[in-house]
Amino acid sequence: MKNFPSIIPVFPLSGVIYFPKTNLPLNIFEQRYLDLVNDTYNKDKLMGMVQSQKDKDAVYKVGCLGKISDLQKSKDGRILINLTGITRFEIQEEVKNNKLYREFRVNYKNFETDLTYKLDDLSIDSLMEKAKIFFKKNGLLLNWKEFNKLDKTQRVNTLSMISPVTNEEKQKLLEAVTIKDKINTLENIISFYLHEVNFNNQTVQ
Repeated sequence: MKNFPSIIPVFPLSGVIYFPKTNLPLNIFEQRYLDLVNDTYNKDKLMGMVQSQKDKDAVYKVGCLGKISDLQKSKDGRILINLTGITRFEIQEEVKNNKLYREFRVNYKNFETDLTYKLDDLSIDSLMEKAKIFFKKNGLLLNWKEFNKLDKTQRVNTLSMISPVTNEEKQKLLEAVTIKDKINTLENIISFYLHEVNFNNQTVQ
């Protein structure tokens, strides 16, 4: 695996979760995260995103390393960035520092396939059909023609990122070690919601 840093700055954010090969636009305005972005951009452009938990300062153990692929500074002091997902990591421990933002020691070994695995031999047709029904039932519009131009891995990761499911379910998807596990988990989650709609409202055909 590529030699990624073992200690990284991390942006904990509730309800925001992203995956390798996806893009996450962020509007940065708090001073601690302005510092984080500026330091990161001037160093190696690599930073982590992890979902924060309900308990104060608690975060989930698995997040995603991203690279700042675009940065724009606004006149009012905000920074707009685009973060491109590279690989997931597992948090080992928090590292004490004198900075306003937090840093963690992380390990990438459980997610080596993020950099190498391709979905050429796995079908996602069933997942895609259920996702289209699920999005339509939730009133969400997606340009499926453009979406289908993405490679299979990007489609699975993007669906995992944008599907209208709970934060805990998205975290479960993030922690699915293989892409096959992720496909099965996402399809099961969507099937559960569609079954609930069918059971309660008799609307799923």
